Amino acid sequence: MNFNFFDKAKREKLIQKLRNKYQLTIHNINTLEEVLTFRLSRLNVFTYVGFSVIIISILISFLFIFTPLNLLLPIQRNSKLSRQLAENTIKLDSLENEILIRDRYFENIRNIMHGKQVDNFEELQDTSFRHENLEFSRSKHDSILRRRIDMEEKQSLGVIENKAIGNVSLKNIHFFMPVKGIVTNKFNIEEKHFGIDIVSQLNEPVLATLEGTVTIATWSLNTGYIIQVQHAHNIISIYKHNSSLLKKEGDHVTAGEPIAIIGNTGELSTGPHLHFELWHNGTVINPEDYIAF
Repeated sequence: MNFNFFDKAKREKLIQKLRNKYQLTIHNINTLEEVLTFRLSRLNVFTYVGFSVIIISILISFLFIFTPLNLLLPIQRNSKLSRQLAENTIKLDSLENEILIRDRYFENIRNIMHGKQVDNFEELQDTSFRHENLEFSRSKHDSILRRRIDMEEKQSLGVIENKAIGNVSLKNIHFFMPVKGIVTNKFNIEEKHFGIDIVSQLNEPVLATLEGTVTIATWSLNTGYIIQVQHAHNIISIYKHNSSLLKKEGDHVTAGEPIAIIGNTGELSTGPHLHFELWHNGTVINPEDYIAF
């Protein structure tokens, strides 16, 4: 009972201390005039301090939640860096793919300029598609189309055989346009202009008009870089004033294959253009009679 009495007395004494009023007065140091007066108790101080701590904690929580200050937290900073790293990885992969496509494009341009085989880079195959499940059936229209193609092929073979024995007409031969452009100086034997002058874009590739073999690939003072191709049926094509040649003597070229680059070389050239000549059986012919420029 004595212990309970002492414990109760201590509690009452502690409560009394908490409830004791104290006065806090603020005076002007020069005039000693009373400026502010506060009447406080320990209980009031603890209450105000606790309430202030709660308010400040709430405000700091809002600052970290709704402002960029949350990046100062290690967890948020790591999460942000992880997202940025993932985004940068995706962008880097896309850039690498774009660079690869660009490099392949330039590689094909170089192949075209040098008359090499162009790569299509189609290496990836769709493995999700089962090719062994394909079934082919021949319809009535398909059979008619096949017969028509067979007849056309036989007729083409007949034309080729006639050409082989010399019964060929230049009108039946398909000449590739050596370069796209505008004809500025036409064929004129009287003025000894044995070809046509074609103005085109700078660095435009010059194409072989027919399949054949390069017999001349050289440079001369008057005509600059010149290349000559011997074709079947005693047809010769000549390309003058080129800036550079892509083929050398003895090279086999196909119709439409780049053989030179248009230029402005030679003393007889007055600007970037191609001087193009066609000869048949030793006689010069007008290229515009067989090629639509």
